[in-house]
Amino acid sequence: MAKQLPTTESHVVVVAEPGEPEIDLKDPRLAAFLAWLVPGLGHVYQGRTGKGVLFFVCIVGTFLYGVYLGDGRVVYASTPSILTRWQYFFQLGVGLPATPALVQRERALDVPPKPPLISDNFMRPPATRGDFRSRDAAGQEVVHPDELAKWNHDLADMFEMGTVYTIVAGLLNLLVICDAFGGPLVIFPPVDKKKRPDQGDTKAEKPS
Repeated sequence: MAKQLPTTESHVVVVAEPGEPEIDLKDPRLAAFLAWLVPGLGHVYQGRTGKGVLFFVCIVGTFLYGVYLGDGRVVYASTPSILTRWQYFFQLGVGLPATPALVQRERALDVPPKPPLISDNFMRPPATRGDFRSRDAAGQEVVHPDELAKWNHDLADMFEMGTVYTIVAGLLNLLVICDAFGGPLVIFPPVDKKKRPDQGDTKAEKPS
């Protein structure tokens, strides 16, 4: 089976069975941090570029598609308590792509709130005070108690779908982080214990 052999204090090499390539994990802790910071970056650091590019495209693509479905409003850190928005902790699993929400949150906490850093609808927490109105499918005006209710009304199912996509992206990156830290899972076929390793499939020769 594959084994991890520490070559230095912070350098690990996964040694596989004879004939299997060795995988240099380098510093697993640094690789795991890089994998969280940018999905796939830890694998690129380890020289597993193909995996790194694949993980980046799939995870960041899923995350950005969720942001697109939710019109940029489904990723945010709540004010005044960040614990209110529990979904954000899962979204933060994608690392750097989700961190602008923290900057937007701090700007929203200022009195008076500073204008959004990038745009009005990009990872900004919803306001709790103000006049929030929109129109329904029949054209009737709807008054909402807060901005979050307005977002849910205007985006309808897209708000929930965008939230789910971004959460799934964050959870998938946790698996990528584990792979960068511990290396790939190598499964070998079961060994016939009745045969010794030095015994082949040779048959006993019959006397002539």
